[in-house]
Amino acid sequence: MPAPTSSSKASTSRHDMSVILVTGSYDHEIRFWEAWSGICSRSITRTGESGQVNRLAISPDKRLLAAAIHKKVDIYDIASASSERLITFEGHSKNVTSVSFHSEGKWLVTGSEDGTIKIWDLRSGHLHRTYDNGNAVNDVCVHPNQGELISCDQAGSIKQWDLSENICSHELTPAGKTPIRSISLALDGSCLVAGNNKGQCYVWKVNDESSGLPRFQAVTTFHAHNKYLTRCLLSPDAKCLATCSADTTVAIWSISSNYEFKQERVLIGHQRWVWDCAFSADSAYLVTGTFLIVFVPMRIICISASASSDHTARLWEMASGETVRQYNGHHKAAVCCALHDGAG
Repeated sequence: MPAPTSSSKASTSRHDMSVILVTGSYDHEIRFWEAWSGICSRSITRTGESGQVNRLAISPDKRLLAAAIHKKVDIYDIASASSERLITFEGHSKNVTSVSFHSEGKWLVTGSEDGTIKIWDLRSGHLHRTYDNGNAVNDVCVHPNQGELISCDQAGSIKQWDLSENICSHELTPAGKTPIRSISLALDGSCLVAGNNKGQCYVWKVNDESSGLPRFQAVTTFHAHNKYLTRCLLSPDAKCLATCSADTTVAIWSISSNYEFKQERVLIGHQRWVWDCAFSADSAYLVTGTFLIVFVPMRIICISASASSDHTARLWEMASGETVRQYNGHHKAAVCCALHDGAG
């Protein structure tokens, strides 16, 4: 997400789609931001509706926004100025905790506290498949091969789901029954990182099924935070890892070619838990989201929601650790964010 030049700023329209930055809050609003000006370009107010926004995801073609709101998922047209949803997916009986798009935008996967993982067909608008995980699901990601899902849950399990055979093909329990809060898979599928409730991170090299090696080969583990870990996220270039925590910080870790993780920086500035983060496509910026109980920044966009009136978001540059932009507008804690500044 390179900073715009003066000439590019002059030509940037209010509906510029090159950088899409979205935040969700406990004020029930979803806000779209102009990343460099800090202006809120659009707000979905959801007047009269209940249910906080738990997670956000932007489709690879930048056309759709998926918002996990309590037990349902609403799909919005990003280019439209309307607050009307295109589709609503209903079927989970408890909070939806995770939402991810298929690479071609054909389907959507969700995980929920009800212990299920569901695949929704975006073309027909119907539920396509349900996997019974057996325990509350905290996170789900789609493997780059688009044929597998990887999930983590409250019972401490990480599972790989084979979409062609419709089964759980692998299961990991790195810390017994300690809940796994978050997982992140490298864009090339080569590395998996998981973080648990105790601030511990676990790393596996992901081998090809035909290699004769274990599918998930444990390579290292390290202690990232002394308090609850809320999110771990690999950068698009897989050269660094961001970890968010209840300790109000975001830690940035460099990754060597032999999977050694070194803490490079701790982003300090938030006053409460940091719940969510998203990297820019060039891995130079990070967006973070906070809850009434969380916060932290670094080279990122930082959403800070404190018990005071400061419910802001900030853009931090990775290289310097300095705040580049602040976003004001939410009236309560901002708890989730999504950023897409790559090719649509």
